[in-house]
Amino acid sequence: MIRAVFLSHTAAPSGAELATLRLLTALRAGGTVDASMLLTAPGPLVDRFRAHRIPVTVCGNAFDSSSLTVDGSGPLRLLTGAAGLVRLGARLGAIVRAEGADVVVAQSTKALLMGAVAARRAGVPLVWQVHDRISGEYFGRVLAFALRVLGWTVARGIVANSRSTLRTLYTRGRVAVIAHPGVEPRTAPHRAAQRDPDAVRIAMVGRLTPWKGQEVLLRALPLLRHRPAAVQLVGGTFFGEQDYRAQLEQTAAALGLPVEFTGHVDDPGPYFARADIAVHCSVLAEPFGQVVVEAMAAGCAVVAADAGGPAEILRSEVDGLLTPPGDPAALAAALDRLIADPALRTRLGAAARERSADFGIAATARAVTGLLEQVTGRRAVRAR
Repeated sequence: MIRAVFLSHTAAPSGAELATLRLLTALRAGGTVDASMLLTAPGPLVDRFRAHRIPVTVCGNAFDSSSLTVDGSGPLRLLTGAAGLVRLGARLGAIVRAEGADVVVAQSTKALLMGAVAARRAGVPLVWQVHDRISGEYFGRVLAFALRVLGWTVARGIVANSRSTLRTLYTRGRVAVIAHPGVEPRTAPHRAAQRDPDAVRIAMVGRLTPWKGQEVLLRALPLLRHRPAAVQLVGGTFFGEQDYRAQLEQTAAALGLPVEFTGHVDDPGPYFARADIAVHCSVLAEPFGQVVVEAMAAGCAVVAADAGGPAEILRSEVDGLLTPPGDPAALAAALDRLIADPALRTRLGAAARERSADFGIAATARAVTGLLEQVTGRRAVRAR
């Protein structure tokens, strides 16, 4: 059995962290990878990991990872951050060694920096599981280049959540696989027939943050010829973006739009089950797009931005519709088409549900297990 320590700098319930929870649950259930979680900060996900019987260690209050942000504040701040990183890496390495780990799996760019030191201290290989596109639009050109070089230098293996993400990385001479953030199998929710045009419900699920594009949806709604009966923005704010929610609420109120803000929910499934149409409209290329798969699994008619992971998941006109990112007029045209045509919504929703089965967590766990076998040189034999 392979003992793998997964490392993250946050325990906030955002998409990447929830995907990690599903993955570790599946790995442990498979009985071939003894996966545990090592966190450098406390948070809501700690109890959820433990509820799934996943061992968790919290090495909190040891280091302020924000000091590693390249923000032009000068070399002294960066040197101070680097010194803190070395100290934390040493502590993490001691934990990894005490747990008898065979490999460390870094779950973020900050975890990559910490994990490089920890894995070296523990004398085990490092794998980088990449949840973000390492590109200039996310990190700036200089930092993106530095992260690509660092990842190639320190990581023996790379797990990317989509082809789009993998193309932003340097992988020559490294073991690399695509492992989608798989969804757990669940009984398909009961769905009523698609509603008449004047009763349509629209749902958009995602953290309230500018790049997710909630503002694009709000700007599209006044352009519609067919107004929906209800629009729900499902998602919370976790990283100091409360002002963005306030701006969205002001926009909706000024336009007199029927928009409900639900805040964070642990399971968006019931919202998708009650919606006729699900919208994804990120203005940047999404690394993967878990909510797209979740909406498809619920049988929604899905409109998604034609960039990054969603363009790999959804086949336009077959199991959903794709629109150019950041284009309210194009989004409005797609929504008008769907709202006016219940039969089209029904056809796309049925095809979407079938397509979603291609993105199950079991396939993700198999891909990650195979990579860990190659990186560690150990066969993942099921525990007796």
